[in-house]
This record gives sequence, C-alpha cells and structure tokens, in this order.
Amino acid sequence: MTELKKFRLINKIEGISFLILLFVAMPLKYFAGIPMATKIVGMMHGIFVFAFLYQLFAASDEAPFSAKEMGILTLMSLIPFGSFYNDKLCAAKEA
Repeated sequence: MTELKKFRLINKIEGISFLILLFVAMPLKYFAGIPMATKIVGMMHGIFVFAFLYQLFAASDEAPFSAKEMGILTLMSLIPFGSFYNDKLCAAKEA
C-alpha cells in the first residue's frame, strides 16, 4: 500500500471520528448527561489526528504536496466533512 493510499485511509477514519465526536458523543454528553462518551471518542479522535499528521508528512514524500496544499489539507481536517474534500484532492494526486 502506498503512503498516499495510507494517508487517504487515515484521512477518512479521522474525518469519520470527528463526525462521531460532534454528532454523537457531544449530544450524549450535553443532552443525555453521559460525559464518558466524549472522553472515549475524544481520545480516539486525538490519536487519529496525530496519525493523520504523521501520514500527511509521510505521503508528502511520495506525492509532493506544496506548502499551500499541505495547509489546505490540514485546515480542511478541522472542518466537519472537510476530510471528504481532502480525499478528492488526494485522489487527483494519485491519478
């Protein structure tokens, strides 16, 4: 598996974990009174963020991202559903 494919996989996992944190764990914490939901999902999401950043730099050797592209990829990971846009950008690099 190439580094870019690994990055795309980690990108999707990180994006999905972010959505679960925002739309499942946060409502459970604030509306259902279950604060453990954000502790567990938040910890997992944090690990995926570090994996995302590591794999971004690993993939940048294989598919040379410019500084602007790396900035866009990083910023889009902070926006809900942004990881799916990232995947589109990386698919264009892969082709």
